[in-house]
Formats: sequence, C-alpha cells, structure tokens
Amino acid sequence: MAIPVILDTDTAQDDCVAILLALMDPACDLRAITMVAGNVGFQQQVQNAQLTLNVTGRLDEVPIHLGCTQPLLREWVSAENVHGDGSGGLRTDLSDAKLSSEHGVDALIRITAADPGNVSVVAIGPLTNIASAIAKDRAFVRNVKSLYIMGGSNNGRGNVTPSAEYNFFVDPEAAQIVFTAGFEDIHVLTWDPVTIDDATITRDVYNTMTEKQTPIAKFFKAMCDTTMAFNESVGIDGSTHPDSATLACLLHPEMVLSSGRYRVDVETRSELTRGFSAMAWDKFEIEPNATVVEKFDHDAFFALLDSILASETTPSVAIEGI
Repeated sequence: MAIPVILDTDTAQDDCVAILLALMDPACDLRAITMVAGNVGFQQQVQNAQLTLNVTGRLDEVPIHLGCTQPLLREWVSAENVHGDGSGGLRTDLSDAKLSSEHGVDALIRITAADPGNVSVVAIGPLTNIASAIAKDRAFVRNVKSLYIMGGSNNGRGNVTPSAEYNFFVDPEAAQIVFTAGFEDIHVLTWDPVTIDDATITRDVYNTMTEKQTPIAKFFKAMCDTTMAFNESVGIDGSTHPDSATLACLLHPEMVLSSGRYRVDVETRSELTRGFSAMAWDKFEIEPNATVVEKFDHDAFFALLDSILASETTPSVAIEGI
C-alpha cells in the first residue's frame, strides 16, 4: 500500500527531484505539497514545484499550498548562489496553473487531523511551516505518523557556515521547536556525513544518468547542472541529493543501512554556531528525540532515480528546452 505523504519544500534542484520521486514512485501517495521560504525567492519556488508536476504530466493533480514566506524570527537567507533560480532557467506557460487558497500550515493541520496517525510529513526545507503548525494546533504533533527531516549535520561540518547546514541555519528557532515538540517518530538525514558520503553522485555517473532523452531526464539535468557546478567549485565531487534521499528513507526503509537514536538540539543563541545541530548519543544519558540516519544505500537509491529518469512522460504544458 502506498504511503500517504505531505512534502514540505523550498523547491529548487533536489527538492524538485524529491517531488519527481513522490510522483513517480508507486510507494508514495502524495497528498499535498506545502511551500516554505528557503532556497530561492518564494514565487520562484512555487513555479519550480509547478514545473516539476508539469513535466510528469500531473500539473494541478497535487495541491500546492503556500506556507510561511519568512522564518519565524529572522530575515530570510537565500541559497541562490548555490542553485541559481533552482529551475535551470526552464520556462513554460504556467498562467493557468492552480494554487490552493488554503495556507500551507492549515493544510498540514487539516490533512493529518483527517487521517490521524496515518500521514507522514517529509520536511526538506527550513522547518518554519512545521513549527507554525505545532504552535497553531498542538494536536498536530500527535496526528503526524512520522516526520522525516533533511537537515543538520551529525556533529559535523555545515554547508552554509562551518557549523551549520542551510535548513537549520535559516530558521534555527523553528528547528528547535520541532525537535522539542514531542513527535514520537522523527527521522533525520544529515548533510554531513550522509549526504556527502552516500547521497552524492560523481560527474561521470551524473553524465550517464542524464544522457537519456526523456522529458524527466532533461528536466533533471536542467535542475541540477547549476548546483553541480557550484559543488565542484567548492570541492564536493558530484551532484548532491539529500532531499530526495530523505523521502526515499520513508518510502524504502531498507535503504537505511544504519541509524542511531540521538537527542537533537539546534543552536539558536550563538551567532558563531547558529543552526548547529548537537546530536547527543547514548553516552550522555539524555532521552533521545530522533532517529538519525548514519549510513544510506547509495547504489540502491541512485538505481531508483535512474529508473525514474528513464520513464516516459508527456508534460501537461510544453516546456522550452525539453
């Protein structure tokens, strides 16, 4: 049976790949997409989500809900230096595309309340929407079956500062609220070590995967080329896919080769270490609040993505360059 999922996203590059996975993998029942301020300008994120639905021929089939357009307390920080506009410059006529009038936070609360204990949330951007749903309705925490988060590093290096991964850096207050709210089942896929070690493909493999002439493969390449070039410029050997890997952990738990129970807290007061994720293991005798992925099946995951890139689709609306 397909797993009911809400995808909370700041759509650019691998967020788009996560949407592709949610749409194309029969293991996923994608109930809604909720948008949160993150990687690129908010309206651009919305267009990127619509473009992704469109390339699979499913534009307007999955509702897109506009959520929080700013972090809880801080000014928004973009990642446009990494992702460009997050769309690879692709353009199409989305003037007739539909957006839900229901706020993303309200959609999170409503959908999980209507089917309590059955819908999982996969949060692959800053955690502003999730924290806001907690504040608005405390029952949200009980109604969510499981919460999968892409964020932080397991006491490792960051990707936006030496100490912080982008999603937690952008809204550290939201992240700390989420980890202390009492969710029974939180899973975390980190930047360091898991993304760097297990959710990155080298240039040679990337080039082979994107040789296909399907609309999805061309779309994937357009989405990922800019980020790939940035990665190589800062010494990361390949295209990084932590967001789609996070969804894959839910849909295919056998891809999680090892994990551990940790107490996760996110630094909110220090400017030097803002957004740092402190992950305390059992030595410290602190009650854990999350399961943190430690090793992920790189080969199985990229074989799954490769099969999706080979899938033939007909875009709902023609896309320039595809």
